[in-house]
Parts: sequence; structure tokens; C-alpha cells
Amino acid sequence: MTKIEKVLYTGKTHITGGRDGAARSDDAQLDVKLSPPGSGKPGTNPEQLFAAGWSACFIGALGLAAAKRKIRLPAQTAIDAEVDLGMTGDAYGLQARLNISLPGIDPELARVLVEEAHQTCPYSKATRGNIAVELNLA
Repeated sequence: MTKIEKVLYTGKTHITGGRDGAARSDDAQLDVKLSPPGSGKPGTNPEQLFAAGWSACFIGALGLAAAKRKIRLPAQTAIDAEVDLGMTGDAYGLQARLNISLPGIDPELARVLVEEAHQTCPYSKATRGNIAVELNLA
């Protein structure tokens, strides 16, 4: 296990009520209702929040990979993330697909950028070897 030597940022949240509750960050920039997936109740769920956080982080890692090659990511760079909550036997688990769009980037270069970003992104590191992950270029 790798221990961080220098903390750059700490996200702090207060959650009440679990999947039927609320989440609020210490700076009040995040203030959302939570609801179980598929319940139809107002609010988001942990899987959506995880997908959003991972995608944002991954685009940052793509930007670092591009900058090393002295290129800029297209303004339309996007990720459609899918995080599945499911069961294996009687145990809950996650799996994910990151569907990455890098319009105007040569497909071979795009694949290199995606693979490098997957090595750099802290969310990718945290999930590596723990859940099934697909990286798809759109």
C-alpha cells in the first residue's frame, strides 16, 4: 500500500441517512440529497457521484499526458462513465466503464493518452485490481 507523502487536498463531507439521506461538504460547495439507485426519489446516489468524480479526475490525467507531448486536449473531450452496482453471490460490488471521447486526436495517440491517464489518475489507481474496469474510446 502506498502512503501519501504530501497531502495536496482533503475533501471533507458530512453524510446523514445513508442512501436516503444528504451529503454536504465542509465548504458547502456540495449539498445534495441522496436516494437509492432506481428509487425515483429526488437526489443522486453514490454510484453517480463516484462516476462523476472519477471522470473529472481522469480528464485531468488525460491533460497531463497530453501536456507531456506538448499537445492540448480538444475542448470537447468528454467521458461518459458507467458505474454498476451489483451482486456476486451475496456480496455487493462495483464495476465500471469509462467511455472516453477525444475528438480530433489520432486513435493510436488517443489510446496512449488513455493508458497513461489510467496509470496516473488516483481513482484508477484506487480501483486497479479491485473492480472490473473497461476503458473505451468513443
